[in-house]
Amino acid sequence: MMGPEELLEFLARHGITTRTYEHAPVFTVEQSRRLRGELPGGHCKCLFLKDKNAALWLVVTLEHQKIDLKNLRRELGARKGLSFASAELLLEILGVEPGAVTPFAVINDRASRVKVVLDRGMLELDPLNYHPLTNDRTTAISPADLRRFLTACDHEPTLVDF
Repeated sequence: MMGPEELLEFLARHGITTRTYEHAPVFTVEQSRRLRGELPGGHCKCLFLKDKNAALWLVVTLEHQKIDLKNLRRELGARKGLSFASAELLLEILGVEPGAVTPFAVINDRASRVKVVLDRGMLELDPLNYHPLTNDRTTAISPADLRRFLTACDHEPTLVDF
């Protein structure tokens, strides 16, 4: 599994421009709001979800967005319910702990088990802010570069209007 330094090196090798800020670890959206101060751009949350057939999704949206799992299940074609995946599965598949879930974690999903779902409205903000595989840093990236990153990791996203 890659860590934050390897991720940032990967981004640089692929010509993807980012800016990373260090801060105290944060575990919730509320903690992030209090800590970030005037950090510009869209601030996001990521949900690692599974259905009863073990299909996996990483849903990435703006932090204030409400997610209706029943409606999302229908939109994604998930089978027999959609729920949060366990911390153990998160670590096994994406190599991150709860509180550090990020679209950057698909770099560790070499088997491409996870389907990435992006909030279309989120992509209108620039930059977008995510943890770089650890929750004591925030990395700003443009929407276009986020999509380039996902493509480089063989995770073409599905765009959804929330």
